[in-house]
Amino acid sequence: MRVLAFCFRFRANCATSKETRSVGPLTVIELRSALMCLIKIAQYESFNEELKLLRKEKCLRPSSSILSLNPFLDPDGIIRVGGRLNHSHFPYEKRHPILMSGKNYLSHLIALHEHIKLLHAGPQLLLSSLREQYWIVSGRNLVRKVVHACVKCFRSSPRFTNPIMGNLPSHRVRPSPPFHVSGVDYAGPFTIKDRKGRGCKTSKCYLCLFVCFSTKSVHLELVTDLTTEAFILAFRRFVARRGKPLHVYSDNGTNFVGANSEFLELGKFLQLNNSLISESNANEGINWHFIPSHSPHFGGLWEAGIKSSKYHLKRVVGNSILTFEELSTLLSQVEATLNSRPISPLSSDPNDLQPLTPAHFLIGRPMTALPDPDVTHISESRLSTFQRVQQFHQNLWKRWSLEYISELQQRTKWRSNRSELKTDTLVLIKEEHLPPYQWRLGRIVEVHPGSDGISRVASVRTNRGVLRRSFAKLCPLPLENDSISVP
Repeated sequence: MRVLAFCFRFRANCATSKETRSVGPLTVIELRSALMCLIKIAQYESFNEELKLLRKEKCLRPSSSILSLNPFLDPDGIIRVGGRLNHSHFPYEKRHPILMSGKNYLSHLIALHEHIKLLHAGPQLLLSSLREQYWIVSGRNLVRKVVHACVKCFRSSPRFTNPIMGNLPSHRVRPSPPFHVSGVDYAGPFTIKDRKGRGCKTSKCYLCLFVCFSTKSVHLELVTDLTTEAFILAFRRFVARRGKPLHVYSDNGTNFVGANSEFLELGKFLQLNNSLISESNANEGINWHFIPSHSPHFGGLWEAGIKSSKYHLKRVVGNSILTFEELSTLLSQVEATLNSRPISPLSSDPNDLQPLTPAHFLIGRPMTALPDPDVTHISESRLSTFQRVQQFHQNLWKRWSLEYISELQQRTKWRSNRSELKTDTLVLIKEEHLPPYQWRLGRIVEVHPGSDGISRVASVRTNRGVLRRSFAKLCPLPLENDSISVP
């Protein structure tokens, strides 16, 4: 608008003498004249047919998109809304706003200017302010696009990218002994006292949770401190009671980084002891795996177990402080409760079998059980007592495959893959302990497809080097060209 106003002034100065030429800043009249000229051009592009009919004082076609607004031409040749507010006490600009198309780029510029002028107002306020002077056809969609494409608004409330839910890992859908493949996580701290009565001293303790990948069974251990020794002792207690696992998955420590100092403590423990834990268990024939950095949703199985454990503990303990023995006993009861939850839908038939629970797979399994032949198809009358027990155990796995596995088919969230990130995309990197305006900017240099061909992790170049993050921690910055096409 200012460029056009200067062009008009230059043209006027060329046609007048030096004494009457305009100098200095642009006047309000010059700016308004430039704006009206731009509006005429925009209306000619958007409402060319209606403009011709209005100039001839003819009625608009019934198919016209602006027929309901009763448009007319003002003395300057601008199309305005006739509307029904002619007898109101509002100013002329509000009673008869200038008609604009939401698809025209000038409308986008006007809306963007008003958005900034109103200190980055939201869609509702922005639209109501625009209608004081303009009536924009499809204006609601336009203001949403303007607000959505505003980088400053985006940085204050970033939107994350969630690729379609991936296929379940093979360890989740293949029969295996309970805890053969396990996940481990920490929760806490909790406060315990050294004895009952007055004068007792309090200290911190932590909950160490182990969860089975195939049966969702949980095992809870109470740990007194965040040291490698305490964790290895808890792990050995777990192995002694549940059997030695072949694979163990855990967070890598960075997932605990947050505003809470206790989470920082947990994160530092796992980060500093990653190699020690891995080496210690490698000697025992246990493969230890760590999920990607800053991606706690990759460990959703044990995160859900921690959430359920805390649910029961908060309601039972409340603000009470227990001794180590009391809290350890309570954890055992919580463990029994969690392992009694159904993992398949309940049947409405009263004569149906009990629902399948993790406890079915934990009771009666020898720690060093050898593989047995399949006896599920043999009649009970032909089986020995030992084979009957084995048939019962094998029937549990048959029910597991029929009832539980089928329930895992559904993608409960992230059902589509509409917002896949690509290389060279400018993104914000979520950092839990910082507000959004302080999140680092980066550019995707490589995406890493999974086994299903869908990328969920990307390498991002930042001012501190190249980082690898899951898509759930990346927010692609909106670009103006994504919201509106420029003629």
